[in-house]
Amino acid sequence: MNALLELAGVRKRFQLGEKEVEILHGVDIEVAEGEFVAIMGPSGSGKTTCLEILGALSRPSEGSYRFDGRPIHQLDDDSLADLRARRMGFVFQTFNLMPRMSAVRNAALPLLYAGVPRGERARELLDRVGLGHRLEHRPAQLSGGERQRVAIARSLSNRPRLILADEPTGNLDEATSREILDLFGEFHREGRTLVVVTHSDEVACRAERVIRLRDGYIA
Repeated sequence: MNALLELAGVRKRFQLGEKEVEILHGVDIEVAEGEFVAIMGPSGSGKTTCLEILGALSRPSEGSYRFDGRPIHQLDDDSLADLRARRMGFVFQTFNLMPRMSAVRNAALPLLYAGVPRGERARELLDRVGLGHRLEHRPAQLSGGERQRVAIARSLSNRPRLILADEPTGNLDEATSREILDLFGEFHREGRTLVVVTHSDEVACRAERVIRLRDGYIA
């Protein structure tokens, strides 16, 4: 399989007051098209920072990032936003839903940002994740598991090649976590590339490959 994601010699530094702190120290990662990869490590290991770079939400301080062979680290902010809107889907531990919007409007947001006609796609996706009966409910009217399902439907709305998830089961009970992981398994079998940051061994066991980070290095 061809590499969809390639990090080479990536370093990431942040300015904390007068001190500069390096979080990632020359990280090299390749993820193949259609692969399901889990990134694991203790708190402070740099795994979320790594995911943010893979999701074009943050730029490396040094090194390169290629998405499908394209040098992403060289793109301007507008081009990065377009890449995220059209090629990537995101799922976060805290769901990141708009509280005043219904489930169906939340699920359709990426289509709006990408300038794509929304049509029935958001409704179809909510139906697929088991929320066809909750389309007009706002996040406050949904359980944690239901909110995560809305977030997953949202991540799929633009038909992304890549789904990035940061602790997607971290706020969920065991049964709901298994249901969410079953959905991820379906997406993987459909050929999508998944990269999931997790502390959970159960999540990691669902992945094809586990990348372990410790203190900003590949362990």
